[in-house]
Amino acid sequence: MRLRHIELFQAILQTGSLTAAAQLLHISQPAASKILKHAEQQLGFALFSRVRGKLQPTAEARILQQESERLAADLQRLRRLAGNLGRGEERALRLICTPALAQALIPQALQRWRQHFTNTPCQLATQHTAEIVQALLMREADLGLTLQAVEHPGLSRQVLAQGQMMVIAPANWWGATELTQPLRLQELAGAPLIGLDTRDALGGLLRGHLEELDPPPRIDTWVQTYQLARSLVAAGQGLALVDPLTALAGDGQKVQARLLEPTIQVPLYALERIQESTAPAQVALLEQLRQQAGMLMKAVVS
Repeated sequence: MRLRHIELFQAILQTGSLTAAAQLLHISQPAASKILKHAEQQLGFALFSRVRGKLQPTAEARILQQESERLAADLQRLRRLAGNLGRGEERALRLICTPALAQALIPQALQRWRQHFTNTPCQLATQHTAEIVQALLMREADLGLTLQAVEHPGLSRQVLAQGQMMVIAPANWWGATELTQPLRLQELAGAPLIGLDTRDALGGLLRGHLEELDPPPRIDTWVQTYQLARSLVAAGQGLALVDPLTALAGDGQKVQARLLEPTIQVPLYALERIQESTAPAQVALLEQLRQQAGMLMKAVVS
């Protein structure tokens, strides 16, 4: 099948009509009919049959559907990459980070950066780490921030700051004396805990520690972001293990926070594409992020 065949195939699957598929692809109906006929001749079997005025995929087409969707998605990514390359140096500085970092770190760092780069366009986006990596590789972002250690031959990684894992609880959960002391991991045995289903190295480490407790913590709710875990804790749903920036987030939600013992280090990583010159605005923003993150994480342990 040629690319044009795959495009029409996907368009018919989406619309159920040759006419609608032609409109979606901005071609005439006779042209679409000719492409479909050519594809079926090359394949040696029919892709669609007409049922009550609509085109229904044949059994063979159903088998092809999943692979053709992958190819169509790859083609779309290729077009996006080509478009991003074509814009060259006219693009704005594009920063992408996890939701928790966007809340706790970005506002103050960006405010200080703006004092020196008043008119530089800046685009901010939030995603999970896997999507951050994809955005950098597709040139849809210039700088990524994450708490996960990413290994990719096309990306460079540097540690901006390092803090410690913390335990957060609803307001008034601990007394004043307890707040001055780290919370031992054993104290989480049998405690109500918001589960973090992050599927990363840090999440796996936490799960390993928690599974050794007797009895294990009571986990009724699982989330995929530290930010959501913090919101649930603030609503009185239990305790949570979070990074230090999330623990100190100035979002108006009242929670208590204590260092976890034994210490689990939480680095903040900056990701960039390798073998590319870095604009002065990006260098300056990285430095502001480094200073802001270092100040926040130092405040946790002092």
